[in-house]
Parts: sequence; structure tokens; C-alpha cells
Amino acid sequence: MLLVARHALPSGPHGCTEGSCYPATGNLLIGRAVNLSATSTCGLNGPEQYCIVSHLQESDKCFECNSRHRYDPYHHKNSHRIENVIYLMDRNEDNTWWQSVNGQENVSIRLNLEAEFHFTHLIMKFKTFRPAAMIIERSADFGRTWRPYRYFASNCTKTFPGIPANGLHHINDIICDERYSDIEPSTHGEVIYKVLDPAIHVKDPYSLDIQELLRITNLRINFTKLNTLGDDLLDRRFDVLQKYYYAIYELVVRGSCFCYGHASECAPVPGVDIRENGMIHGRCVCKHNTEGLNCERCRDFHNDLPWRPAEAENPHTCRECNCNGHSSQCHFDMAVYFATANISGGVCDDCLHNTMGRNCEMCKPFYYQDPIRDTRDPRVCVACDCDPVGSLEGGVCDSHTDPDMGMIAGQCRCKANVKGTRCDDCKEGYYGLSQNDPLGCQPCNCDPRGIIMIGTPCDQISGDCSCKRYVTGRYCNQCLPEYWGLSNDLAGCRPCDCDFGGAFNNRCMMENGQCDCRRHLIGRQCSEVQPGYFCAPLDYYKYEAEDATGHSPGDSALPVSTHMVSWTGPGFARVKDGAGLVFTIDNIPYAMEYDIMIRYEPEVSFLYVLCFSRYIQMPRPFCFEPSNRYVVAIRFQRHGVLHRHLTAFILIDSLVLIPKYTELPGFQGNEPEAEQRREEMIRYMCLDSFMMTPMPALAEMCSKLICSISSIIHDGALSCQCDPQGSLSGECDRVGGQCHCKSNVMGRRCDQCAPGTYGFGVNGCTACDCHSEGSVSHQCDPVTGQCQCRQGSTGRQCSDCQLGQWGFPNCSPCQCNGHADICDPRSLCVGICVDGFFGNPVLGLGEHCRPCPCPGNPDSDHFNGHSCQADLSSNQIICNCREGYTGPRCDRCAPGYYGNPEQPGGQCLPCECSGNINAQDPESCDPRTGQCLKCLYYTDGPSCAHCQHGYYGNALAHDCRRCTCVTAGTLQSACSDGQCHCDRQTGACPCRENVAGHNCDQCAPNHWNYGQDRGCEPCHCDPQHTMGTHCNMFTGQCHCHSGFGGRQCTECEQFHWGDPQVQCQECNCHPLGSEMVQCDRETGACECREGAAGKRCDECARGFTGVFPKCVQCHPCFQLWDDAVCQIKRDLDHIQYTVQKILESGVPTGDGDTRIKELEKKLKQVQDLISAEDSDRIHQLIGQSIDDLSCSRCLTDQFEKVKKNYRLSLEAEEKCNLTVSGPLSPVGQSKETRNRTEVLLNDSRDKFLRAVAVQNKTLDELQQRAHDLDKKVHHLSHKVCGGHSNASSNGSCPNSQCGGAGCRDDQGSRVCGGEGCNGTVSSSLAALNHAKNVTDSLKAANEELHSVARKDAKNQAMKTLEKAQKKKDDFANNNKKLKDFIKKIKDFLSEEGADPESIEKVALQVLSITLPINRTTLDKMIMQIKDSFSNLTNIEGIVNQTSQHISKAKELLRKANDAK
Repeated sequence: MLLVARHALPSGPHGCTEGSCYPATGNLLIGRAVNLSATSTCGLNGPEQYCIVSHLQESDKCFECNSRHRYDPYHHKNSHRIENVIYLMDRNEDNTWWQSVNGQENVSIRLNLEAEFHFTHLIMKFKTFRPAAMIIERSADFGRTWRPYRYFASNCTKTFPGIPANGLHHINDIICDERYSDIEPSTHGEVIYKVLDPAIHVKDPYSLDIQELLRITNLRINFTKLNTLGDDLLDRRFDVLQKYYYAIYELVVRGSCFCYGHASECAPVPGVDIRENGMIHGRCVCKHNTEGLNCERCRDFHNDLPWRPAEAENPHTCRECNCNGHSSQCHFDMAVYFATANISGGVCDDCLHNTMGRNCEMCKPFYYQDPIRDTRDPRVCVACDCDPVGSLEGGVCDSHTDPDMGMIAGQCRCKANVKGTRCDDCKEGYYGLSQNDPLGCQPCNCDPRGIIMIGTPCDQISGDCSCKRYVTGRYCNQCLPEYWGLSNDLAGCRPCDCDFGGAFNNRCMMENGQCDCRRHLIGRQCSEVQPGYFCAPLDYYKYEAEDATGHSPGDSALPVSTHMVSWTGPGFARVKDGAGLVFTIDNIPYAMEYDIMIRYEPEVSFLYVLCFSRYIQMPRPFCFEPSNRYVVAIRFQRHGVLHRHLTAFILIDSLVLIPKYTELPGFQGNEPEAEQRREEMIRYMCLDSFMMTPMPALAEMCSKLICSISSIIHDGALSCQCDPQGSLSGECDRVGGQCHCKSNVMGRRCDQCAPGTYGFGVNGCTACDCHSEGSVSHQCDPVTGQCQCRQGSTGRQCSDCQLGQWGFPNCSPCQCNGHADICDPRSLCVGICVDGFFGNPVLGLGEHCRPCPCPGNPDSDHFNGHSCQADLSSNQIICNCREGYTGPRCDRCAPGYYGNPEQPGGQCLPCECSGNINAQDPESCDPRTGQCLKCLYYTDGPSCAHCQHGYYGNALAHDCRRCTCVTAGTLQSACSDGQCHCDRQTGACPCRENVAGHNCDQCAPNHWNYGQDRGCEPCHCDPQHTMGTHCNMFTGQCHCHSGFGGRQCTECEQFHWGDPQVQCQECNCHPLGSEMVQCDRETGACECREGAAGKRCDECARGFTGVFPKCVQCHPCFQLWDDAVCQIKRDLDHIQYTVQKILESGVPTGDGDTRIKELEKKLKQVQDLISAEDSDRIHQLIGQSIDDLSCSRCLTDQFEKVKKNYRLSLEAEEKCNLTVSGPLSPVGQSKETRNRTEVLLNDSRDKFLRAVAVQNKTLDELQQRAHDLDKKVHHLSHKVCGGHSNASSNGSCPNSQCGGAGCRDDQGSRVCGGEGCNGTVSSSLAALNHAKNVTDSLKAANEELHSVARKDAKNQAMKTLEKAQKKKDDFANNNKKLKDFIKKIKDFLSEEGADPESIEKVALQVLSITLPINRTTLDKMIMQIKDSFSNLTNIEGIVNQTSQHISKAKELLRKANDAK
């Protein structure tokens, strides 16, 4: 039976190497007597009687059991303890047994094993009857839980009704067996139990289920029923029960130590000292890298595979973990095992050398794998060099290189806005590297238009953007003052370039660059003039001599007829020698100095053409002021004579005041702009242009500058005021204001006829056309046009003989013998038919007067003419029509008339077009209806009675002018195509809301923001803090009193804070610590940069260390401690607040206070009930309140603790005060010492500071002198030697091969200059050598010249030279004579007494001068000279070469002299 059991679990023939192995089996009871126990043993407390059934025939049938002592064959043979079952017999071959107490049925025998064992089978040999029922149980967890192996009973169904008794089907079935419970035999009966029943085939005896079935740590046999003869059922007396008990001779528990197939032998368990022969020990001697009492786990560091029981063909050897030499510990992780497809599940523990991972194959966070080291190298993991502030996860870097994942070993993982190998720099466009910022850095938020694109857009510490040249603001989103138009230009913003005269200043709006313009100046730069206005020229203030007073008697002030008008006005004033003019000046616009200039013309016409300067300027200017009336009297007298010349006259045009523009703003001072403007005025001859006649066109630059000058003098532009009759429109020239005049109209305003014209009207003026022989001059009456006729001439043009005369201009009386009063110019007498008739009534011709057919007879109602005459050439009668009629027969209406004159009684009426049509234009109105078709002078309507759209004025007076609305201020609905409509009568433009001005060119009073679609906004200036309610039209800035600021003057002035009603204080924000100079206008707190703190940002902030402004951020651990300190502070503040409340009220605050009030309320109820003597209610309330009172005791205890702590706090406060206050306290003594120290410091401070200042100043001066001297020495050394003087302590100059000051060689000689050096020493030596070479070359050239001189060419050259010299002298002599002759002519022309005849004679003589020889002769002489020179051989080359050598020699000589 034992052999069969051992054969069930054999060790393989290979031992333990290739499969499972098992140790030998044996009786597990051997050596474990102490582990065997029974719940019932006879005689333990003293001798007991028992009887046996088999000895009934014998007299000795009862025996004694005394088990107080262990069995001893000699002394305690009646001891029947449980250990007697281990062996069947003692050493004397006597049977030994265990026996239970008489009559006790429920008895258990238990075996406790020290380890897990394989239990194969059990054999029990009984001394008495076998039990009627029993259970074999096992435990695999050292007795904590039990499971049955098998039930035994004589009647299973009755004894164990729930247990099947129908036989075993599976190896692990739990059944009830009836084979071993019969009453027979009465002794030596056996019970055998096999764990693996041979009747059941076991497919795999090494499976986990079988191993689990065999594994035990405890075995228990429970006897539950005695087999009796039945007498015990009737009689339960003691003597009956003495023969019924359990007694076992031998108990065999067969098994082996349980090693899961990983051991072939076992050893004693530690702590078990029994070494009995045949004992089966419990500690497996493990193989397959397993360990444990039962090889139930893998050895340390062999957990790469899951531990498993060994199998026949698979030992399931535990595999060593792969930790790459960085750990000696590991564990198995099933999840890892599954994740690796059952390949490896070992996880290394406590990886060393900064490694981590399942196999210690990775580096820990903050370390990375050195790619050049082996994975098993202890130094394979290198610490990350990442800035924890800018890195993710506190400074983690890529642990290894993985191209697929984009990982590079050691590469820091920067935050989103951080860059750099160490993640210690902000990316471009970000700043303020901070650990608390999850992105690392903040965006600069710089305006891309205003930053310099090269490099980072902002400072990486402060965040200040790197602005372009003309951009400012923290974010570079603002233009500097006097700049506008933030854009992507190189400079960022464009200069305002406000016209220095047209604008009040050079400030403009940043959005559109609009400057603050003076009156009637428009355009962004205020350099354009509003339509209908102009800039005054420099000679604007001129006073015509014709209008002056004080002429000599008899001299006419009318324009001189014999001279053309060359300056201004209608002409000149002809002033005698010694006479004077008086000018009145009362329209000065600007107080400044003016140059007084007189414009004139000489009366001699020839001089008028040749004279260049026809003005004279007073030697010094005169200061004129506005609102004053000045009288300027000027006397004209010939220069250098004592007597007046009665026939000497001068033509005076005007007196002109030229402003001294250099006194005006924009021209004064030494600023580059002022100097440039003064230079441009001269370069472009801006002032000189007004000294010439005719005046040349102004350069564009002059127009711009003159407009600026005019704007300053007149505080804006001047109105054109063009005369509506004489001008073509209401607009005038931008500079000068000259209106565009109609034909023959003159004057700046086009308000007078030009000389020689008359009839100023809507069509301009008409030429006088005075007859040259019949009129005194070409001038005529400006109104009637009547010329001044000579005697004997008549007519408007003085071109006819007087009545009764003929033959103009030699008029003679008519000879008509009394038949006619008049004659024609050919002296033919003319008979005159009365009006309405035609014919020739001259005596003797026979022609009588006949009625004119125009178209009817004179006596009819169809006669439209007043006379007619016969046209002999066409034999037609030509009617002279009445006004309004036209045609040969006056049967049509004339242009400008309408009607039906072709019908009898019909008439022509004037077209009612308000005089605004061209009466000569037949298409100006309809000849039938009279409808006006072509309105002139910008009029409109069926009668041309009102002005066109876009024009205003009096249409009836031909005074329609273009509207001058400013589009920025006019309603958009009134404008189209850049032209706005205005009121047709007044010209008032429809302005936007709160826009004023006739032209909508300004905001209404007390409004601003001109140019917006919604109009102007109210200024809202503070009435108490401003100089008025008005503000700047463009910026809205009110004019604040001193000490106030803001647009509305409601705040403190710039860089101040506070309540302006109380007091304004200066911000004083530290420039290095604050974001901006302006502080909070209410609190005065400056906006600090990161790292700065304090009201003025002049301290290091919390979390930063150092001395301001060098503040350095604290270590990251500071934040953790700071949070803890802040929390403690908050807790202390809360405790202090609670204590203060308790001291004030005497009770705790919060819930305790509420609880006490509830208790007081309930006590009041108790008092009321007691007084009412309601005992039931009292008991009920007391019962409900017991808990509350018990809780109140807690509050009372708490309050007592608070009072105790408060007393301790007071005592501590007293102790603290004793150490702080009082003269003898440390603080008091420290204060006294400090006071004495301060007194001593103050006494010596000034003296010390003065001494330090003097010493510092002296030291600075000495350092500066030494520095200057060192620079000079370096400079001289470089110039002289070609090297620097950086001499070392031993005098050597290793960095300068050319030497220098203080440099010496190895022998101690000074080193200066040398080959390849550029100093003067080297240059001198080179020059000396060069001079020697040149000397040799000169000698050779000299010899060559001597050889040339011996040739015939020398004589030819000398002769030619002599001829050329002679010709040169003749030319110089003639040239001198010509210059003298020209000078004489100029002197003659400059004399005042020269008359035209003399001048003409001289001019003719000059023109008659001829050259002594003609051009052909001169060309021939020149060719001869050239031929003579061409005969000379190589003379020119030799001379040129010699000249070059001489020049080089002179240059070298100069350098040598400089080197000395």
C-alpha cells in the first residue's frame, strides 16, 4: 500500500532538471508528537476505570487508565495519551494505544504541521470497536478554515443525510463511506483513507487541482458516534458506559513535505529541533530557483515568470529578473506578464543609479540615458540640466532617444512658451519666465506694426516691447508725440509734419495724422487752403503810389500812358525830382519788423528794358504793430546833386512792407528745421522772386513756406473776396489770392478794369480803342469809355471829324451849298431821309424817299425797324431793326428775345432770364416761348433766377459762388463726388450735429472730435478746474488750471494721483520697477513689474531676494513654505479674532453661543413650569434636556480652557513687554545705542562725504587723464611704429610684431616699425629708399633730355614756343582792351544824364566792331601750331613721365618731413 502511494507521485528519472521532482513520503506523525492532540484522553486528571467487551469470559475485565504522565513501559504503562498511536508497540514489543474517556462520543484527533505537506493516505488500527461515524477533515491555512475529506458511517443516510453515499465519481468528490464503520471486528479493526482513490483515473497527477487536494497544514479526525451493543440505549449507568470508548493502537498519516514539485528532499523547518529517525521534515530544499518552506514562491530576484508548481515535463523554473545591474530586488506583476504575451512579468524594485522601469531600463524623471554608455553602466543616467522654472513637470527631460516619438535623450521638455536647451529662455514673442505660469512665459502682446522685427519683440524679463524708432508704449502700440499712423513701415510711425504755420503745433491725431489747423486751413498737415481762401504773399501789404497823397502840384496821379505796367496796380505815380509821397498804413496784422521797399520804374524807356533792379529797400526794418495807424512820408531826390531838375521824373509804383520772416516761429533758433527753412528761402529765391518784374513762378517749396508765413501772421488763411462781376468764380490762387478775372479785368479781387479798358460789368471790360491821332492817350473814361479827344476830333474813340466836317484826321468843312448839313468822309454831301424811309434825296439825283419794308410800312402795326438803307451790292433793302428784332426785314426775334414778329401785331419781348444769359447767343433762350436754356454765372431755373446746386449768392446780381463746405463737417447726405450743397441764398452749409461755422469747418463752442460721422461731442470740461468750457477741437483736451489733468481736467495732472478736490501728490514710480510712470490716480499705487513691490515699486517683491533693483527670484521651495506660513497666519488671525470676541462677550462665539442661548431658553421654560406646579411636564422636559446639559459641560470645559490659555497669553505678553519696553530692556538699550550712533554719524557724515567726494573727483580726474594719456600713447605708437604699446611686465609685446611704446626685444633694444608695418618709421625708410630710386630715375631722364636737346627738334620747339608766347601776349592785350571798352559802356549807361539817342548811337558802334582777321585765317593759324607740335618726337611723353617722377619725389619728400 505504501508502494502504491509513493508510485502515485514519483520523481522523474531526470531528477529536478527537466521536470517536477518530489521528496520521499513517510509517516508524518514521526517526530511530531507535540503536534498531535486529542480532545478526550482517559486518565488525564487521575486514574479512571474502563472495561473491555472481549474479555467477558475472563474475570479481569476492567482496567485502570492513568494518563497523567507520559507513557513509560516501566513506570507508566497505563498511560494512554495520543502520542502512543505513532508507533504500534513500544521497544518491548508491547502494544500501546490512545484511549478516550468512557462514553464520550464527540472526540477529535488533530495533527498540526509546521508547514505544508503532501497528504497521501491515512491508516487507523483500533483497539476497540471502530467508530459508528466519523469525519476526516483538512486545513491548508494552518487551521483557519477546514474542509472535509471523507465521511464514514455505518448508516450514511441516517447519520449524514446531506452527504452522498453512492460511490465516488470524481477524485475530489466528498462522499460518505460505510465500509469502515461496522461493529465487527471488535478489535484490530482498520480504517483506510486514500486521498487519490485508485479506482478513479487521474489524468494529470501534477495538476493544480490534485496538488491542492493533497496539500494540508492540519489534519483532523472527528469521531461522532460510538459503536455499541445497544445496552447504552437502555441504561446510561457508568458501569455500562465503561466499555464504550475510542481506542487506537496505531495511526499512520502518510505523506511528504509539500514542495509543488520543486524539491526532491526536505530539511527541518527552522525552529524545529526534533531530529527523529524516519521523520518527514517540512522545509523543502528547493530547486528551480524557488524558495520558501514549500517552495511556494520564487527566489528573490527570480520573479520574471509567475511561480507555478512544477509539472512532469515542465519544471516552471523561476527566471531571474533582468534589472540591467541596477537592482537586486524585483517582484512579479501579472498585468505586466499578460501585457508581454506571457513572456516576462518581472518588475524590478528599488532601482539604483537613478534608473526606473520594469527592468530598470529607463532613467528616473529628471535624468536621461547617456547614449554612449551601456544600459548596465552605473553612470548611464545623467541628471537633466533643465531649468525647473521653464520646464514641464519641474524640469523633466527626455529620458532616452526615440526618433518615432520625437525624443532626444537629455532634451528638456519646455513649457509652451519657453525655449532653449535648458528651457531657460522665453520664446520670441514672450517674456517673464515664471514657475507659476503653466505656459512658462506670457505673450508680449506687442503690436506687430510697432516692433523691430529683428530679434525678440520684447524684453524677456520686463516684457517691454522693442519699439521702432518713432513708436512708444509698453506694447509699442502708440506713436511718439508728433508722429502718427502706426504701420509696418521701417520707422513704425510717420512724422506728423504739421505745417509749422498752418497748424498750431506739430502734434497730430495718432489715428489719421490730422493736425490742429488754424482758421481756413485744411488737409492733414494743415498745408492746404480752404476753397475761397488764400495765403498772403510776402508783398501782400503793398500800397499803390497812385492812391498816395502829397503829389507835387500839376502832376497827374493817373497811370503813365507811355509805359507798360510792370509792377502792380493800374500804373505809376509820376513824381518830380524833390517831390514826395505820403502813404497811410493802418492794416498791420502781426507785430513784427517789416522791410520797407519802394518799387519804381525809370521814365526812360531804354533804361526800362536794361535796368535789372527797379526797387529800393530801406537800410533797416521798422517795427509795425496792429491796431495802429502809420503815415509814411517819402521824398524823392536825385542822388549827389544839390539842385532840383525840373524835367527829371521817376515813376513810383508802390510802397511794400516785406515781413522779416526770420523773426517768426519756425525760422528762429538754431534747430535744424529752422536752419533748413532759412536755407530753403534763400536757395529757392523765395524773397528775391518778389523783387523781380515780371515776377517769376514761385517754386513749390516757396509756395509752401510762404503759406506757412502767412498762416502765422494772419492766424489762418485770408478770404478771396473775388468780385462776382469781374471774376470767373469765387476761388482764387492759393498763394497771392489772385482771383481769376474776366477779360480786361484786373486787380487781385478782379474789381477794376485794366488800363485801356472800360465798362466794368458782367462781361468784363471793353478795350478803349482810342484813336492814336484823335485822342490824347490810350486811356478812356472807365465807365463810358469816352476817350480824351484832341481838338477837332470827336466820337467815343476820337476817330471822327466833328459834325459838318470830313477827311479825318485832317478835317475840313463840308461843301453842300445848303442842301445838306453833313457829308461823308469823302466830302460827298448826304441828303437824309427821315426814319422809316430810305432813298437819296440829294439834289439832282431824282431819287425820293420811300417807306422801309421792315417788314410792314412805318405807319402799320407790323413795322419792327426804325430805319433802313439800300445795299447797292446786293440790291437789297437792309432794315435797321428795333431792339429785340433781327433779320433783313426785322421779321425774327433777336437773341435774348422771343415772340411772333412775323405776324401783324406780333412783337418780340425780352427773355425773362434775370440777365443771366448771353444775349448774343441765339440758343440762350427759346425764340418762341422765351424759356431760358443756357443760364450763365452758375445760375439755374426756368428764369435763371437762383444759383445752381453747389453754389450760393444773388443770382440776379450775377453773384453765384461755389459752396465752400468742408466735407468732414457737412452732412453726408448733402455731399457727393467731393462737392457739398449749401443754402442757395446765404451759402450756409448743412452741418453735422454740434458742428458750426459758415462752412462747417469747426466744432460748435464747447465741443470736440471734429470729423466724426456723428458730429462733434461735448467737451464736458470741469467748470472749476478749467480756464473755460472750450476744448481742443480734435483731441478734446480741456485747458486745465495748474495742478489738474485728464481730458476733462477732472483728475490730477499727469504723473500725479489723489483727489483733485483735496490734494494731488506726485507718483514717484521707480523707473526700473514700474511698468509705467503714471500710477493709479485714486490710490497712488504704481503698477509694478515682476519682482518689484511697494507703493512706488522700489522694493523686491515677496518671493524675490537681493537689493532692489537687482531682485532675484527665490528657490521654488519658497512657494511651498510661503503657502504654509500664510495658512498659519490666517489661523492665528482667526484665533485672535475668536479670543477677542470671547473677551468682549464672555462667551464663545459661533455654535457655542447659539447653544448657550438655547439652554437659557429651556431653563426659562423649567422655571415657568415649576412656578405652574405642572410636575408631569417638568419631568418630561428634564428628561429631554439631560443630553443638552451634558453637552453644556463640554462647552464649559472648553470655555475654561480658553480662559486658561488667555491667562497664559497675558503672562507671555507681560514677559514680552518687559523685554521690549523700558529703559533697561534690550530693545531700550539698543534704541539708546542707536541714537548715540546716529548722532556720531551725523556729526562726521558731512565731513566724511565731502572728503569722499573730493577724493572721488580727484580719482576720476586722474583716471581720465591716465586714460587719455594711454589713448594718446596708443595712437602715437600706432602712427609711429604701426603697432600698439601693450607691453608686458618684461617689456615684450607678443601681440604686436611692429612693436610700440615700451616694447623691447630679447637683447633689450627698443622695437618700433619693421617690414609690413604702416607706421611713420617704416614709411620714412620706404620713402628714403623710394627717393633714392627716383633720384636715379631723374638722372637717367635728365640724360635723355640732354640727348633730345641736341637734336633739331629743340630749335623747332623754341621757335614755336616763342610764336605761341607772342600770340598769347597779343590775345591778353586785346582782351584787356575789350574789358576796358565794356566797362566804359556800362559806366555810360549808368549815368543819369544819358539820353536815348546817345545810347542808340553807342549801341550801333558796338555792333559795327569786327575782328581784325576772319575765321578762316584764324583756323589756318591754329593748324600751323598743331603741325609744329606734331613734328616734335616723343617730347610730350618724356615731359609727362618727368612730371610724374617729380610729383612722386615731392610727395615722398613731404612724408619724410612729416616723419621727422
